[in-house]
Amino acid sequence: MEMASISSSPRTVEEIFKDYSGRRAGIVRALTYDVEDFYGLCDPEKENLCLYGHPDESWEVTLPAEEVPPELPEPALGINFARDGMNRKDWLSLVAVHSDCWLLSVAFYLGARLNRNERKRLFSLINELPTVFEVVTERKPVKDKPSTDSGSKSRGSTKRSSDGLVKSNPKLADENYEEDENEHSETLCGSCGGNYNADEFWIGCDICEKWFHGKCVKITPAKAESIKQYKCPSCSMKRGRQ
Repeated sequence: MEMASISSSPRTVEEIFKDYSGRRAGIVRALTYDVEDFYGLCDPEKENLCLYGHPDESWEVTLPAEEVPPELPEPALGINFARDGMNRKDWLSLVAVHSDCWLLSVAFYLGARLNRNERKRLFSLINELPTVFEVVTERKPVKDKPSTDSGSKSRGSTKRSSDGLVKSNPKLADENYEEDENEHSETLCGSCGGNYNADEFWIGCDICEKWFHGKCVKITPAKAESIKQYKCPSCSMKRGRQ
């Protein structure tokens, strides 16, 4: 198999960032909502395994590429060996850190032909998303959280909707439409870290007040209508332990 040339890889900042976002979303899913499957696949008795995130937001635990040198930079090798020798949370955090390094290396490999300003813009886009480590350890920067004005507790009577984060009473919606759009545009999904999009269904946790894509937490608009108080998977697990 011939190694792909750099010139045949994504060239624009937007293409590279889209590739980065897809790979990152896959890894975040592996280390959070699919963590039991991921944990089971990382058998220490197997050979050196790597965690790959793919541009289509899927993930894969497999052996490293056989090509030398590989088509793309390779992720950390042998993540399965430390699985049973470490605290589970610490092990997942370690995999997350190595995954962040790999994601950056792939992005800047694909951006080898970018100029100085384009590289700066690419890193700025990447830096707007919380790192995989921050998502896994729940250490997202404060600026990435929804503002108090966009939370369900600050608007009185609100309702989850398929056309946005919340629906307020008509008067508030008319007066603050543009302001709300600007506020929500900085809201990030607590699962995948993706930006708010009014065309997608979102749901807010009534405990931690984080927002999530409905698809990330497997909640449909119809199901949301019957939920009086929504607790995200993380808060549900915490309260279960307590």
